Amino acid sequence: MDMSHTDLSTAADAATRELELAVVLPTLNERANIAPMVARLEAALGPTGWEAVFVDDNSHDGTAEEARRIGRADPRIRVIQRIGRRGLASAAIEGMCATAAPFVAVMDADHQHDPALLVEMLAAVKSGAYDLAYASRFAVGGNADGLASKGREQGSRIANALARKLTGTELTDAMSGFFLLRTEQLRQQAVNLSGIGFKIMLDILATAEPRLRVKEFPLKFAERLAGESKLDHGVVLDFVAGLAERYFGRWVPTRFVLFGLVGGLGVFVHMAVLATIYWPETIAFGWAQAIATMVAMTFNFWLNNLLTYRDKKLTGPDGFFWGWLKFCGACSVGAFANVAVATVLNDQGVVWWLAALVGVVIASVWNYALSSKFVWGRFR
Repeated sequence: MDMSHTDLSTAADAATRELELAVVLPTLNERANIAPMVARLEAALGPTGWEAVFVDDNSHDGTAEEARRIGRADPRIRVIQRIGRRGLASAAIEGMCATAAPFVAVMDADHQHDPALLVEMLAAVKSGAYDLAYASRFAVGGNADGLASKGREQGSRIANALARKLTGTELTDAMSGFFLLRTEQLRQQAVNLSGIGFKIMLDILATAEPRLRVKEFPLKFAERLAGESKLDHGVVLDFVAGLAERYFGRWVPTRFVLFGLVGGLGVFVHMAVLATIYWPETIAFGWAQAIATMVAMTFNFWLNNLLTYRDKKLTGPDGFFWGWLKFCGACSVGAFANVAVATVLNDQGVVWWLAALVGVVIASVWNYALSSKFVWGRFR
């Protein structure tokens, strides 16, 4: 189907019929997938009663503009282009909250999820017997052939077992990104969802009270048609971070914990570099300390960008350089605060190790706040 010649009468008819289902499709550099996916949705759901909400994380290939192009002739197609925000879970939440349809589904736009399953999933939830329907790669009749590697398939199975143990949710595919539920249910839970990581369905199931009744459908997981995978080397970290946010986020922000862990690794990097280059006969301690400090800060910035703030990752030479410069500036201010506070406390009679610990904590909170706001925040 050539979406550049969409039948205007069909589009107008779709706008006048009652909206029943919204399909939310988070995207990242998937321009080539948009038109074929719209065609598949229409083939599965018919010409009316549904809409597709493409939530695009400011793709550089024109994904959002392609969705707008189709949407100009087809009011069933909507787009949310997010600036300065990234992440599959938060994109799904924004898309689900943006529709007036009484039922909402989330699926990938890369054609690994079969939209034909939406009809059965919708019928199951509409019947009132189930609160949520989802597609499982590991259910009888499904397969995970579209996974990039056997290692990723094994990783998904391990994550599924961990999710079942920690949440008590009996699923064969807790990592599924293809599900459907009543929009009202989602809106009631939205305030309690973390938006961290990739597995939004698991977060919905874990925060629902009473526990949701779930219907499982086998999914034949296909190969990606085009575009980038939204899952990368940090998917396991995202999964663990999501669970940590679920259970401990009310007391300590998960991102702060990750920031602190990276800082701890940075201490070891600093000491290793210092021990390697400090030779009193050839290099002064001050120079060695300065070099070790810069190496450690660079390491911390790189690892935080890769893991702690991976949903807001800075990319490109300019983004990386200016981000690194701001991070060094933030950490320099934190180091000054550390020394100043610790010195004042020690001068007032506080035992040295406690004064030093207070200084470290204050510096960590300061560095985290400044980095979150000015390095990886909206002012980046």
